[in-house]
Amino acid sequence: MNEEILSILSDNPIIAAVKNDTEVDLCCKSDKKAVFVLYGSVNSIADIVKRLKSHDKTVFVYVDLLDGLSVSQAAVEFIKLNTDADGIISTKAPLIQRAGSLGLMTVFRTFMLDSMALKSLRKSFDSLNADFVEILPGNMPKIIKRLSDELNAPVIASGLISDKEDVISALSAGAVAVSSTSHAVWEL
Repeated sequence: MNEEILSILSDNPIIAAVKNDTEVDLCCKSDKKAVFVLYGSVNSIADIVKRLKSHDKTVFVYVDLLDGLSVSQAAVEFIKLNTDADGIISTKAPLIQRAGSLGLMTVFRTFMLDSMALKSLRKSFDSLNADFVEILPGNMPKIIKRLSDELNAPVIASGLISDKEDVISALSAGAVAVSSTSHAVWEL
């Protein structure tokens, strides 16, 4: 895993998650160093990444949400060949594995809906070889603590992070960072 991103997250553990061009502009003006891009298309993603990189951001693209690309290994290859993204985010194990083989950093996004989801993550995580695991919703300190202790990857808490208490709770439970679309959280 890239030690530089861990250092960035250690110094500034809030990841700006952007859903549109206006939020990219806000993010470019902020002191947040890591960004999750949660929108875009085959036609726009290279420019979105370029704008963020021009402001010294570390950029991860959520490939599952890109318009015009199927959720396939070809989408990961497109990101690698056509953008300067540092990594990808995906809920799909084959995409995480392909991105890792191409030298991209990886964030495996998973939704903790019930005990079966937790069991499935524990069973399959080692074979993923993801750099990070992103747990949603992110305001579950007990689960964050458990997974931080059990998985061989730093945990990022996301989803429903809306205030300072949520951030402190997630970080205190063992998350290395939180990702939020809330501009108020970006300012913390």
